[in-house]
Amino acid sequence: MTELTRRERLRAELERDARAAARRLAAEEGVEGLTVAAVARAVGVTPPALYRYFDGRAGLVRAVYDDVTAEFMDTLAQAVRRQDPDDLSSHLHAATRAVLDWSMANKVEFDLLMGAAYAKIADSEEGIPTVIARELGGFFGVPFARLWREGRLRIQADEDIDPVLAEQLRTYRARVGLDFPIGVVLLMVICWRQIYGLLCMVVYEHHNFAFDDPMPLFEHMMDHLLGILGLERSPRLRVTDAGLRQGL
Repeated sequence: MTELTRRERLRAELERDARAAARRLAAEEGVEGLTVAAVARAVGVTPPALYRYFDGRAGLVRAVYDDVTAEFMDTLAQAVRRQDPDDLSSHLHAATRAVLDWSMANKVEFDLLMGAAYAKIADSEEGIPTVIARELGGFFGVPFARLWREGRLRIQADEDIDPVLAEQLRTYRARVGLDFPIGVVLLMVICWRQIYGLLCMVVYEHHNFAFDDPMPLFEHMMDHLLGILGLERSPRLRVTDAGLRQGL
């Protein structure tokens, strides 16, 4: 592999530093404070110097969004890699727990990917509205596809699903890139509906006066979700909170 020149190394370092500074600014000042000028000040260069790496503010926001998404999905993948390759129950349980742990430890990033800040940036670039849907849908689609192929899922026939909902499910399936019946897609969405509700409760501290420890509610939810997928809690489940960061 050809070695980078000194100029290329400096450019790579500047881009890395700029992306890190952008994430810090998003954490401290919200998406509104994320500007090319602010990032340039943070890394000690002029704004024009950053246009080589980012196409204005929209490109900067997209870079932060992509970095956060990649970190989030890597956390889920690591959780699954710790499990028995043939144990789908532990895959689903560990991955969902990783979603919860990451969201609790990275509330600003959660807000960016799936919370209030998402709405502020969703129109800043054409691809953003479907990024996290494709990533999460594709990730969880793998075990769902396997469960369907093995005949372990009880799903509704297409004609038994409300026509309007069925069309929405087909749209979701096409945009996410799934390759199984919409009855399976519906099961995925039902599961996510419950998971997302719990995530919002925890991240935004709704009902924190009673559910300050979310784990009992989480485990109750997982038993229910695994049950509707024809699975039971795995005795071989391996979950660890090691390596989670607090904040950006």
